[in-house]
Amino acid sequence: ECTECKRRNYATEKNKRNTTTKLELKKYCPWCDKHTVHKEVKV
Repeated sequence: ECTECKRRNYATEKNKRNTTTKLELKKYCPWCDKHTVHKEVKV
């Protein structure tokens, strides 16, 4: 989810065995109209 507007914009998969920390990606948010940090949340 976007850290600024809290909307869920992207869905991705990760290997939980190799990556135990939460994903943080800088992606474009169409609602904020800029690049923001998107954090992993439970679906």
